[in-house]
Amino acid sequence: MKTIGILGGMSPESTATYYKTLNALTRDRLSGYASAKILLYSVNFAETHAAQIAGDWDGIGQDLAAAAARLESAGADLILLATNTMHKCAPAIKAAISLPFLHIGETCAARLSTDQRQRPVLLGTAFTMEEDFYTARLEASGLSPVIPDAAQRADIHAIIFDELVHGVASDTSRARYIEIVADLAAKGADSVILGCTEIGMLLNQGNSPLPPYDTAQIHCEAAIEMALK
Repeated sequence: MKTIGILGGMSPESTATYYKTLNALTRDRLSGYASAKILLYSVNFAETHAAQIAGDWDGIGQDLAAAAARLESAGADLILLATNTMHKCAPAIKAAISLPFLHIGETCAARLSTDQRQRPVLLGTAFTMEEDFYTARLEASGLSPVIPDAAQRADIHAIIFDELVHGVASDTSRARYIEIVADLAAKGADSVILGCTEIGMLLNQGNSPLPPYDTAQIHCEAAIEMALK
């Protein structure tokens, strides 16, 4: 099995999900005592979040690129960035390594296309919903992402940073996310992208008004496929 390098810590909740999911998928595929071969570089999310607020994306990109290079030097065979939002820095990371870099937006778009979805709701941080580093990947696959309105985006973003990244999943916030997805379903959306890796703490197959596409799960499945080739 190839060694999977993870750029994590953004947030630690997301990274814990990746670690558990990669190992569960490996056990399912190989059975017995099998677990994934993983190298993890976890950043201090307080520093990353402060840089986000300051708009210092070049600085974040440089830090993540250096971390990815360390993972390559340590023996990783492929790289995962365990967060949706920080894929804004994907070009800097890819430029710093010679390893395969699995883009979370591309793996999600491929799954949606396979399932013949066309109008997925995109839930995520304001950066992910409002900028084109993510939506462009979806559109390049022939999808027409549905973006929540300004008030909805504000609530989605606040819940992520005020609660989910701290491991808090409240019933009130779950109800608000369900309300937003139901509203957009009524307007023609056919699926929903859980475009922040912590949103799976609130939405799932059992409660979402639209078929949910958990980007962390899909990303991990793609990584295991590559690692086992």
